[in-house]
Amino acid sequence: MSQNDAHLLIVDDDERIRKLIQQFLSRNGFFTTSARDADHARRLLEGLDFDLIVLDVMMPGDDGITFTKELRQTRDTPILLLTAKGESSDRISGLEAGADDYLPKPFEPKELLLRINAILRRVPQTEDLVEAPKSLSLGDIRYDIERGEMWRGEDLIRLTATEVQLMKIFSACPGEPVSRVKLVEDLGRDRGQAQERAVDVQITRLRRKIEADPKQPRYLQTVRGSGYMLAPD
Repeated sequence: MSQNDAHLLIVDDDERIRKLIQQFLSRNGFFTTSARDADHARRLLEGLDFDLIVLDVMMPGDDGITFTKELRQTRDTPILLLTAKGESSDRISGLEAGADDYLPKPFEPKELLLRINAILRRVPQTEDLVEAPKSLSLGDIRYDIERGEMWRGEDLIRLTATEVQLMKIFSACPGEPVSRVKLVEDLGRDRGQAQERAVDVQITRLRRKIEADPKQPRYLQTVRGSGYMLAPD
């Protein structure tokens, strides 16, 4: 997806920051809409579809993490959290809630742009999957590779953009371990232990959707010293 095709929703209660972000992203080719809080964003989401949501964590009413959890019940729209909290536990809470990435405040506008573009690049394109097998079986779960969809019987399992990208990576080499470093690179993130730990969080979330017992994974396995491996039936 190119940025010229992307419609972004900016949610921040600080009007000055909200307008600065919106103006900056508009100048860089994005179509943008803004909301002052979660309630305002809900009303916009009733009538519009967005390609990515830039969401502030600290807001009156429902905070960004609470709103992220709510959105993940019905939507897989990529979410980038903006947070003034620098503690790793707060960042992990955001990822566990369903966010695709986070950016601590204050930040350079260019870094915001780079992270948004990295997330949008992770949104899978159907043509990228033409040569892959059509589907994989994971117990009672079927993963449709062409569509990037996961099904349990007739029920669609909602995946975030990052989870879809992880499944794309693993389904391209089933039965082969993929290192954490390689996963970080393929997800378009900066290298470092913090990002590797963030990948671990994403793997944990994905296992909850795949495994009957996430603590004893059968299909998304940890290969000691090598990384993670998808082991379909």
